[in-house]
Amino acid sequence: MTAVTNKIALLPPLRQLISQTDLEARKSLGQNFIFDMNLTQRIARTAAPLQGAVFEIGPGPGGLTRALFLEGAEKVIAIEKDRRAVRLLDHLVAATDGQLILHEDDAMKLPIWEMSEAPRKIVANLPFNIATALLLKWLAHANAFASLTLMFQKEVAKRLVAQPGDKSYGRLSIITQWLCQAELKFDVPPQAFIPPPKIISSVVHLIPRPQPLYDCRKDDLEATTAIAFGQRRKMLRASFKKHGGESLLISTDIDPTARPQELSIEAFTRLANKMRQQNLFAHG
Repeated sequence: MTAVTNKIALLPPLRQLISQTDLEARKSLGQNFIFDMNLTQRIARTAAPLQGAVFEIGPGPGGLTRALFLEGAEKVIAIEKDRRAVRLLDHLVAATDGQLILHEDDAMKLPIWEMSEAPRKIVANLPFNIATALLLKWLAHANAFASLTLMFQKEVAKRLVAQPGDKSYGRLSIITQWLCQAELKFDVPPQAFIPPPKIISSVVHLIPRPQPLYDCRKDDLEATTAIAFGQRRKMLRASFKKHGGESLLISTDIDPTARPQELSIEAFTRLANKMRQQNLFAHG
């Protein structure tokens, strides 16, 4: 063990630290804390090797933060907007000899894709109320990251990895998998959290692709999927009626009677590129 991991191993248990403070999880911040170090270390190992800068969003009392260092992280940049948690994490900043950099800030406002040097990884138990919004923000800069290992509500996690024909397949599935390899790693039961949420959570591991899966403009693909899934239960010919309808779809070798959840990512990029050629996008 290194000097840092030795110091972390000797720290008081998280529950003891929490009992000495006012750091109770707040629903308004989407907080659900994990105290089980076996679980937090399993999350950290999913992201290994932890070279370069590892970003953690919403560390709370620091359970996952400790695990990242115990699993070999060289540098952790933690972003926490809750001042109570920031104060509690002072002991961890001291124990890591400067390897933990703590920012009291809102992750929604920080361009972490520009912070520190590559390789960058994100490993986080995301606040449920902003998890999808954060992911979409990061995916716009996917190539800035070596990987993203994130915990979501299971319902959201299933959407990230869903395949055509799946009930969960939709816009988030398409954009995520167009930009990344996505794998659902394991589920986390409600009783692992304090307080326990009413839902199961899941850890998803994303590895950004060197290039998107198929050639297409991101804003075109987003606009095309928005049209298609805006009327999820309708046939595509109805959804695209104002954009060329059947003739557009047939010219792109897409069945006009298909529904959006039946189309592959490749088919959506093909359709988006055809719409680009025919100047059918309002965004220019």
